[in-house]
Amino acid sequence: MKGRIKWVLPVCILALFTGCGAENKVEESVERMERTETGPEETLDDQTSGKQETEDQASGQQETEEAYSADTSISEVMSDPAFGDFGRLIFPVNSGYYSGTTLGDLRLTWYNNIDPDKTVEIANYLKDHAEAGDTVFFDIYSEEEKAADPAKEDTGLFFFRGNPGEKFAVCNAGGGFAYVGAMHDSFPHALELSKMGYNAFALIYRPGAQTACEDLARAISYIFAHAEELEVDTDCYSLWGGSAGARMAAYLGTYGTAAFGGDDIPGAGAVIMQYTGHSEYSAGDPPTYACVGTNDGIASWRTMQARLEAMEELGIPTEFHVYEGLRHGFGLGTGTVAEGWIDDAAAFWEAQME
Repeated sequence: MKGRIKWVLPVCILALFTGCGAENKVEESVERMERTETGPEETLDDQTSGKQETEDQASGQQETEEAYSADTSISEVMSDPAFGDFGRLIFPVNSGYYSGTTLGDLRLTWYNNIDPDKTVEIANYLKDHAEAGDTVFFDIYSEEEKAADPAKEDTGLFFFRGNPGEKFAVCNAGGGFAYVGAMHDSFPHALELSKMGYNAFALIYRPGAQTACEDLARAISYIFAHAEELEVDTDCYSLWGGSAGARMAAYLGTYGTAAFGGDDIPGAGAVIMQYTGHSEYSAGDPPTYACVGTNDGIASWRTMQARLEAMEELGIPTEFHVYEGLRHGFGLGTGTVAEGWIDDAAAFWEAQME
């Protein structure tokens, strides 16, 4: 039976989903979302002066100047010809969920600890690879499908390449199923995984719990169908996600791609989850890693811990980390007590490959 998620949006509350009854229908749960306005405000160092560049050229040590800096406007990145029509998808399509005009002062609703240096690095990575002729974005729906459902225009996969023939991961940002906070909650993860040699994709999906899961199922199916040209190993792939994105990863891990309209393909080898109150599980769930902060007002660390302990009792490999004082949406956790968690998560995934 096709999985189905009920979506509820009361005034001032964005509902996140959980639960599955005996009829294999995914039922709703509601979590109150809190808007926060935090994050570092550091900017990158000034560009090397023209005089210094001349000296560097003379000594043969000239450094490559990056196209973007913390002072680059968000609109400039979105409209950069290097990105064609997909530049607008680098940042939330619904602009009401982010603030700031430059890469350095970007803020995202419900997120904390946004690292402007990483934002600049990601923007430059995408531009450099696009201008070098690498395909950094893939449509997951055909033109005919997008014409029939215009909302599918706002979907796709950003590709952060690792080693040819290496395994792949799909990273899913949160955003309360209202928007996709990729610049902080999936792009950084995908970039770091690519540095480890893995092929990592970051999904841009449609708002709504059901459609988000359908888009993830389609994305995984797309990668499997094009594995040879993408040069990825489909065995023991992993699904990553934060907040709403973690729920997506968990549901696809539990029910598989076919339950949400995708192809009937093998399930994930591991699910990596951050800060979500998702509590449902089954005996068939993939090995699961989870992390959260003790000061998270949206996702209780106790709920996450209880879920993994119950899964462990069923014989499912799990690993759980809770970080003192951290709030919701800390991303990579750069400069916090959680810094380096992604290395632990990658090691957990690697253990499932053995």
